[in-house]
Amino acid sequence: MKKQRDIFFTALMFYTRIPCPKHIHHDPSYLNKATRYFPLVGWLVGSLSYLVFLGAHYLFSLLIAIIFSMVAGVLITGAFHEDGFADVCDGFGGGWTKEKILKIMKDSAIGAYGAIGVVFLLLIKFLLLFEIMNRIPNTSWNQYAYASFLFITYHSISRANAISLSFTLPYVREDELSKSKPIAKGFSKYEIIGVLFFGLAPLACMAYVYNPFYLVVLPILLLTRLYMGRYFTKWIGGYTGDCLGALEQISEVVTLLSFLTLCKFI
Repeated sequence: MKKQRDIFFTALMFYTRIPCPKHIHHDPSYLNKATRYFPLVGWLVGSLSYLVFLGAHYLFSLLIAIIFSMVAGVLITGAFHEDGFADVCDGFGGGWTKEKILKIMKDSAIGAYGAIGVVFLLLIKFLLLFEIMNRIPNTSWNQYAYASFLFITYHSISRANAISLSFTLPYVREDELSKSKPIAKGFSKYEIIGVLFFGLAPLACMAYVYNPFYLVVLPILLLTRLYMGRYFTKWIGGYTGDCLGALEQISEVVTLLSFLTLCKFI
């Protein structure tokens, strides 16, 4: 149990800016094993974002509450995944060869494609959250209970969808100093089981409590993963950490789009 605790805190330290206890042992080999807890980190990010939403909605309007919750999510993760999305927009938007794409993505400066992409990304997520919340029955318990499921589910399942890409595609950066390099050094059945369980559990609960049709999100996310995996393979022959971040953000949008569509029909 102590080892699993240390692995979880390694995941928390890598994927968020939440401080970890000083007595936690951080072994370099734990970073690869920490992928099993990536969706569980999504539970925490989603829960904290929801609590910010809850407090802000009590004091302000729904619109402001959603903005505050999004800001909280970005601050908790240090814009970790948004940065990957921006780098992918810059790299694949401005590069036409594998070498050029990887070089652009490695550049810490954000370009026009990345800036425009992140602006549209955040705007789309805000509008989707606003539309979904407006379609929930306007009673305090219904709205707040649904919002808690919503935040935890879309944060966790999107992370599961993204990290699963590392199970099937090769890592293409040769730089040993790359932050994502340890993640790519193989995986065991425990990583797969952890990702599946922590990624799917919130969605399963949502389907059980509200409607089984929420499970339709799964094939849509799998198709998104399949398409993005083929796209990355076509251009660079595999994935990088930025690709995982981009897929995580795209998966969030796809999940929210799916939920909004379901809200209109069920």
